[in-house]
Formats: sequence, structure tokens, C-alpha cells
Amino acid sequence: MRFRHHVFVCENRRPPDDPRGCCAAKGSEEIRAALKDEIARRGLKKQIRANAAGCLDACAHGPSIVVYPEGVWYGGVRVEDVAEIVESHLVNGVPVERLRLRDLE
Repeated sequence: MRFRHHVFVCENRRPPDDPRGCCAAKGSEEIRAALKDEIARRGLKKQIRANAAGCLDACAHGPSIVVYPEGVWYGGVRVEDVAEIVESHLVNGVPVERLRLRDLE
């Protein structure tokens, strides 16, 4: 396996009047950029990949992220949560429970 983890960040965009909202309008592009920066800063680029994703069908919980291979879902993620996700989950293998969306796993 080339990467130990793949992190998919929903960057789906919907029209502003869509009642479901969208992750991009809630800051998901900035979250992915912060993930990439944190991964690079820690020298983990060969182990962890942060990818943009289309709709993950978790709009009500956005911004949403899913981490593979574990299939752990996070919702309501903010840029301020990125370092904790990287340290706790991606480095130490302990998902961040306060952000976890167990009903999607």
C-alpha cells in the first residue's frame, strides 16, 4: 500500500439557496489546505494523502471528512481541528471522538 491513510475532504458546491447546504461554503477547501500543510510540516507526505472529494452525502454534518482505510467519518470539522485529527488519528491511531459521525460508519 502506497499510503497509510487517505483523507477525503468534501468540497462539493451547491447553489446558495439549496436547503442541504454544501461543505465548500462551510470552509472545506481551507480545511483540506490546512490538512495538506500539517501533513507536510510533519514530514508525512509519503504516508498520508489528503484529497478533495465530491459530495460525500453528509451535507447536514459538513464540512465532512472520511479517513480510509478505517472508514472513520468526521463532521463539523473546522480548520482549528486539523492538528488534532492529524496527531490523534493519523499519527497515533486514535479517532477524534468529539467530531466522529458514527451513524455514517
